[in-house]
Amino acid sequence: MPATKPEQKPRLVVLGSGWGACRLLKDIDTRLYDVICVSPRNHMVFTPLLASTCVGTLEFRSVAEPVRSIQPALSLLPDSYYFLARCTDINTDQHEVHCEALQEDIDDGKGEGGNKFSVAYDKLVIATGAEASTFGITGVHEHALFLRDVKNAMDIRTKLLLNLMKCEIPGTSMEEKARLLHCVVVGGGPTGVEFSGELSDFIRHDVHHKFAHVKDLIHVTLIEANEILSSFDVRLREYAVNQLTKTGVKLVRGMVKEVLPEKLLLTDGTEVPYGLLVWSTGVGPSPFVRNLPFEKSPGGRIGVDETLKVPGVEDVYAIGDCSGYLERTNKTVLPALAQVAERQGKYVAKALNKMAKAGEGHAKAHITPADPFVYRHLGSMATVGRYKALVDLRESNKSRGLSMKGFLSWIVWRSAYLTRVISWRNRLYVAVNWATTFLFGRDISRF
Repeated sequence: MPATKPEQKPRLVVLGSGWGACRLLKDIDTRLYDVICVSPRNHMVFTPLLASTCVGTLEFRSVAEPVRSIQPALSLLPDSYYFLARCTDINTDQHEVHCEALQEDIDDGKGEGGNKFSVAYDKLVIATGAEASTFGITGVHEHALFLRDVKNAMDIRTKLLLNLMKCEIPGTSMEEKARLLHCVVVGGGPTGVEFSGELSDFIRHDVHHKFAHVKDLIHVTLIEANEILSSFDVRLREYAVNQLTKTGVKLVRGMVKEVLPEKLLLTDGTEVPYGLLVWSTGVGPSPFVRNLPFEKSPGGRIGVDETLKVPGVEDVYAIGDCSGYLERTNKTVLPALAQVAERQGKYVAKALNKMAKAGEGHAKAHITPADPFVYRHLGSMATVGRYKALVDLRESNKSRGLSMKGFLSWIVWRSAYLTRVISWRNRLYVAVNWATTFLFGRDISRF
């Protein structure tokens, strides 16, 4: 698409459809900007509830919100578009992004490439997120499943149910059954802990009733190199350990050395056979981000200043997991959390709206917002099984603040996430799914 003409509104190009990108799309004033979103995923994923979809507590559409619903202008306005594509390069001199349309496997962004095209921008916001960290461990990409997208959750659910059904086939040895039904989770952060809790709850309340022939063979192991939920209050960590252990999750402290097709090796020489391996060890910069010719922050992300702008480049911002403060800013490293990305998206949208209202939105010159971005941590929450959760509302790196655990925390956890789901449609889906699961158990259909 060619550059905008003087009589047109300035064009804002947004790369990505995660928390930061979608909050920006929601808040940007489309009376001031033409908006183009480029992403290999046409929906935003409500990641805090993604683990629940793996075992049938929630259905997949409950956690996916279409980009066009978040910002209707992408469909309704003549010069605003959503492109199902991935950005391959950015030409900052020409104010262009080079893209490649997708044809297959659009959910994970790794499908076969299609038509190549370029889009000129007046303002560019990079919000492409990050990818799962494997620390260079051999075999992870080939044999492990990740939990970052709806497609990942679908793969996990399919694999889990397939293994349960394989074990009921006559002729399957006890050793093979034990391997198939050993679910291993690597990574003791909130995602790994929540998935382990959901899985143990699924085993105790659904597998024991619907797969009675193999109910005594299935179990869960959570492997973490250090402490689980390291960012939480120590009392909450201890509660999480006790609760997971009580529900049958085996906690192993160790580091993975190599992943083989049917087992993984720890650095101490221990072999751990598995039928399902879920990898949840944090995130790092994607190849696209690493290859961009921008100054990088510690850790390899796109470096930004206090206003989330990429220094030395006109009209380019970076938000969310793909970005980080440059070392010279002396700013605290922000965690890779949805709430960080969402508030960055809100901040940049407000700044861009302010510029355009001042009649400067079309200008090529750099205009710095008056106030730098300030992040205030609102707290962390995690569920650790049926009717049990953790709520840590302490300020970052400080001991003061409220922290709770148990049933009341579980009520707070569900209430908070139900109200945070973007659309009323999906809130209804989530509420109905929770009620259906409570009354009738989880759906164990395999498609």
